[in-house]
Amino acid sequence: MITSGTERALNYLILIVFAAFALAPIVTVLAAALSPQSAAASPGILGLHPENFVDAWTEGEFSRYLRTSLLVSVTVVSVAVVASILSGFAFGTMRFAGSRALFYLFLLGIMVPTEAIVVPLFYDLRDLGLTNTLWAVALPQIAQSIAFGTYWMRAYFRTSPPSLIEAATLDGASPRRVLWSILVPIGRPAVMTLTVLAFMWTWNEFLIPLVMSPNGEFRTAPLALAIFKGQHVQATALLAAAAVLVALPVVILYLFAQRSFIRGMLEGAVRE
Repeated sequence: MITSGTERALNYLILIVFAAFALAPIVTVLAAALSPQSAAASPGILGLHPENFVDAWTEGEFSRYLRTSLLVSVTVVSVAVVASILSGFAFGTMRFAGSRALFYLFLLGIMVPTEAIVVPLFYDLRDLGLTNTLWAVALPQIAQSIAFGTYWMRAYFRTSPPSLIEAATLDGASPRRVLWSILVPIGRPAVMTLTVLAFMWTWNEFLIPLVMSPNGEFRTAPLALAIFKGQHVQATALLAAAAVLVALPVVILYLFAQRSFIRGMLEGAVRE
């Protein structure tokens, strides 16, 4: 019979093994980013070469592209999260004619791949004069994020205690007050999970910025990284440093929001 101490040790061993598999690619990229660019390079600080990040930042003009990615991501997340909360609240707590059919229409945004709509969408936005603008890059991603966000927040609101809503209503609270003063504060993990996911998807999006901004005016960081890769095929250290720079904002956001993010996932915000 396995004792509790042995069981705990086995659990930690399994976790360590899986953590090693998960962290190995990250450590490999960081090691490559800090390696010398050539055999003739100077020894560096403790054998490391942090100047690779400076060189990649300067040569790839990542300050410009990271600002563009940040602008697009903040715009998409801000609009999509607020709209998803409102639509999820409506679908999750209210009953009205055609609500089920309308909800399924929202789900089409999840089921239809970007590749199937990006070309006709480009021509529509071009006719409206929006190509090569922030909105050409942001609006399609807002629509996609709202589709998932509505599904996510609807499931959360459907599991909210009806007695809580009824008590607030009896006290004279309006639906708006119930939503923003009661349900959203207690649903912070679900909202934070949606925020992190929407930011990550928007930050990593490649196809929409490529098609919707053909002149490169709103070229985002992943696009800049692809171009940088084509210009520095043999410079492994610079490529790794550039990849770290592009991934860093998502990592920082996750580190700040990880507690709420994990709690939202473990609580099962998507459940019926």
